[in-house]
Amino acid sequence: MLLDQKRVLITGGSRGIGKAIVERFAEEGAHVLFTYKSNMASALDIVEILSAKGYHVHTVKADVSQQEDCQALVKHVQDTFGGLDILVNNAGISDGGKALDDVTESDWDRVMDLNIKSIYFLIQAFLPYLRVDCSPETPKKVINIASIDGCGKINPFYNFAYGVSKAGLIQLGKHLGDSLAWEGIYINTISPGDFPTDLNRIARDYTEEMRNYIPGKRVGEKGNIAGAAIFLASDAGNYSVGS
Repeated sequence: MLLDQKRVLITGGSRGIGKAIVERFAEEGAHVLFTYKSNMASALDIVEILSAKGYHVHTVKADVSQQEDCQALVKHVQDTFGGLDILVNNAGISDGGKALDDVTESDWDRVMDLNIKSIYFLIQAFLPYLRVDCSPETPKKVINIASIDGCGKINPFYNFAYGVSKAGLIQLGKHLGDSLAWEGIYINTISPGDFPTDLNRIARDYTEEMRNYIPGKRVGEKGNIAGAAIFLASDAGNYSVGS
């Protein structure tokens, strides 16, 4: 197993891309704790299904855009695992494709608070645990989930705050990756394209139409994104940093 007994925290794991990563990490032997914000029924179903297969999976409610929830999450990870090997920052939201004139300051702040601010401070909060027993030869891992919308690709379905937040997250990953690599904390970012999820409702509800905008003429499948995360989290990704 590629992640045998690795202690993993995944934010936003009750659906979509986060759920796919939770499932694949558990299958690879990781001990997984994932957060959900409101979808408790889905979160508990995931735990029940994976636990029945003999996997080690736990869940906890947390709004990681709130500092008090982040601090409580640190304590919960310590109580559950006694430490942390891998942090996957997946939780995120969109401004819903609103027109330029309709995006409010509250909309903008809500997206930035979750998609970039929370990730910075969550990494900061977990640094004492990630620093334990790590080195460039045996690194701890942080994987941030950004988006192709942050890579300079102009999406015909505009999400102004979302795209800016993901561009910022990509840059944040480069800076943090460079500053922490010498300690043995490797930070990388995955920027998914169009996956049919509750967050990307266009790809979910208009899959056939979306094919026309995608070079490969298909939307992503959960195994594509989970496989990329497995690579970075496992020993195979031990020479990747800041990507």
